[in-house]
Amino acid sequence: MSTDNKVSKGDIIRFEFDGYIAESDEMFDTTNAETAQTNGIFNEKFKYAPMPLLVGGGRVFPGLEEALEGSPVDEDVEVVIPPEKAAGQRDPKLIQMHSVREFLKQDIDPRPGMEVNMNNKVGLIISVTAGRVRVDFNRRFAGQSLKYRFKVLEIVEDEMEKAKAVVEMDYGTSEGFKVSVDGKKVSMVLPDVCKYDQKWTLAKYKVVADLREALDANPIELVEEYVKQEEKKDQEPVEEKEPEELGSEEDKS
Repeated sequence: MSTDNKVSKGDIIRFEFDGYIAESDEMFDTTNAETAQTNGIFNEKFKYAPMPLLVGGGRVFPGLEEALEGSPVDEDVEVVIPPEKAAGQRDPKLIQMHSVREFLKQDIDPRPGMEVNMNNKVGLIISVTAGRVRVDFNRRFAGQSLKYRFKVLEIVEDEMEKAKAVVEMDYGTSEGFKVSVDGKKVSMVLPDVCKYDQKWTLAKYKVVADLREALDANPIELVEEYVKQEEKKDQEPVEEKEPEELGSEEDKS
């Protein structure tokens, strides 16, 4: 765990960052909403806030994770990551040609720059010519060096806050979760939204794995509550009113 207020593998941290393509200095990601708007990459569906991270958990590029380990808290750090420690080198074999008909069968009008899913592989359409579609199935940023400017804001020490940070990291939010930690036992009463949210169905396995990794938690309880709403008693009787006379004010005069 952390020593001398520096980040170690296994720590849960919150950090902010700006990410750039190193060669062009073009920003592609940030944790700051205002910065995203200034650089034309703002996404209204994205939550801009310092990012929780289990260091060593493989959630970010290996080069960034290496830079985070050993970083002091509350200091600005800049690092350039080569392709082999980011999205990897480009593979020409992953650039493939497909017939336009394959897309039309899926009611897709292929256009350059469009992201598509073909045979469970996500790719980016490069060009559309003469009934043929050229698709790049390389990972985004493959073959590119990336630059990150980041600051570790805190190393989370409180066990309950660690558990909440894990939920936020894996599910996107910890709002509505009632968390308690007793020794190694971690209990969570889930908010109602989790009962029908497919995203939670997938995320809960990551949450359990990361709670074991970060807190050495055992056992882990995920509780769904179903509370019967009691009928209201002793309701005040509704006062009956005399029916209003028909007609306008002039009729009554």
